[in-house]
Amino acid sequence: MSAGGYADGEALGARTLAGFTTRQLRGMCAVAGLSGADADIYAGVLAECLGPVAGRSLDLPPPNRTFLSDDHTPVEFSLSFQAGAAPALRLLTEPGCGADSLAGNGAAGLAAIRTMARRWDFATDALEEIRDLFLPPSPQGPLALWCALELRPGGVPKVKVYLNPSASGPERAAATVREALHRLGHRRAYAALPEADGHPFLALDLGDWEEPRVKVYLRHDGLTAARAGRLSRMRRGPGPAAIEEFFRTAAGRGPGTTRLSGRPGLTCHSFTDTGADRPSGFTLHIPVRDYVAHDGEALARAERLLRRHGADTGALTRSLEVLTGRRPEDGVGLIAYLALAHQQNRPPRVTAYLSSEAYAVRPPAGRAAQRPQAVG
Repeated sequence: MSAGGYADGEALGARTLAGFTTRQLRGMCAVAGLSGADADIYAGVLAECLGPVAGRSLDLPPPNRTFLSDDHTPVEFSLSFQAGAAPALRLLTEPGCGADSLAGNGAAGLAAIRTMARRWDFATDALEEIRDLFLPPSPQGPLALWCALELRPGGVPKVKVYLNPSASGPERAAATVREALHRLGHRRAYAALPEADGHPFLALDLGDWEEPRVKVYLRHDGLTAARAGRLSRMRRGPGPAAIEEFFRTAAGRGPGTTRLSGRPGLTCHSFTDTGADRPSGFTLHIPVRDYVAHDGEALARAERLLRRHGADTGALTRSLEVLTGRRPEDGVGLIAYLALAHQQNRPPRVTAYLSSEAYAVRPPAGRAAQRPQAVG
């Protein structure tokens, strides 16, 4: 057992799902400046979130075909950077990944969130208010419930829940989001959203947040830099030029290359004040892995963005080294997304979303897929 009484994932062996991912997590904690005691606690939390599949051998296929990552590892890491500050480490998991149905997946995920709420003494009222919309008896779609943890010093994380607006069918997704916002008190929020091609997620902040957010994610097919620059609905948000510049750098799109022809871009619109008619936050997510030949190119783009926003690039380079033993040029998808986030009255943040690659490495152009190498 690790500090805090959780099952020790590393004790399950490096070739198990928990052993592999908790070892990565410990390395990521060191990169983010968290203590060894914090790393022990968070590794135990991750192993517990994986539930019955924690001890599953990596020689077996993934426990399900999770939408969370390209190789179906139910774990993703991210580092969020601001000028003059240490990077913030986040962990995304699918607590119900071992269930044999999507309904069971959602039930296991809800149980995991309720356990966290009792352990860390936070309310789940907002989640319970909209539970029937997103966790119906016979859910549809690619996911039921994901849990994100922002890992802080002291062993008590900030908690976020990601839900599927298409749970009652994709044709109901927009109505589901509208009804959820209304129930949560944001009655003017839906009308403030820009046009989009889909509603992939709705997210809730639970627990110790200064300003808990309701976050609506939108999908934008064939997105261009000019269109991206017009998607923010913040009253005092980023100007179009700043968003277009991020789009072009992250996606590798010059003035003569416009649309995203692969995986679509996503935007996130955050609402904090129920009386406001505009979102308080805006984020543009670019699936960089679909627009590079290999992770060396993705890393170079990320470093340019970090330098442009006054953030140190060293932590990102070190994080890749603790996640994998391979060279960035030998695969693509280790850096899955790059995002630029703006929140009212705060400096912008650049976030890199990082894959575990526990099951497979997506090859660069012209090479066959490969098993992951040992964690560095």
